[in-house]
Amino acid sequence: MESICPERTGGSFVCAGCGRGIGDRYLLLALDRYWHQNCLRCSCCQTTLANEGSTCYVKADQILCRRDYLRLYGRNGVCSTCCQSIPASEMVMRCRDRVYHVACFQCGCCHRTLTRGDRYYLIGGQLLCEPDFEAISKTGHTVQLPQNPIAVVTCSHQQGQV
Repeated sequence: MESICPERTGGSFVCAGCGRGIGDRYLLLALDRYWHQNCLRCSCCQTTLANEGSTCYVKADQILCRRDYLRLYGRNGVCSTCCQSIPASEMVMRCRDRVYHVACFQCGCCHRTLTRGDRYYLIGGQLLCEPDFEAISKTGHTVQLPQNPIAVVTCSHQQGQV
């Protein structure tokens, strides 16, 4: 969902919600159509999406607020570290096919929480920060490495896609 100032686009717009012209200072662009701020509403609860932030969700030809999208289409998952349930509304960290609570996404040796941009290794299902992996490697311990052991945390926090 994008907010646009009509004066800058140089034209008049028709609202996809009510069919009337948009003379407001700002309008919303969603689904390649223009909307009055008060006309873009969640298909389920009818909340005005302009008040919900800059994100709306579209599925099965419905425009949804975050809460209704998660209620209808969100999935719960299980944390790969603590094996506890992760609600669909909770932020998660991902590494390959594994999902973690943000607090559980940590090095298995020093227990430092890994954050976006940290380099880490996933070895035998265990996360290792780069300094601990290098320390283990220097001591001569044998560690089986996958073909591409270093991963950079790029997925960061995600919601509703456990």
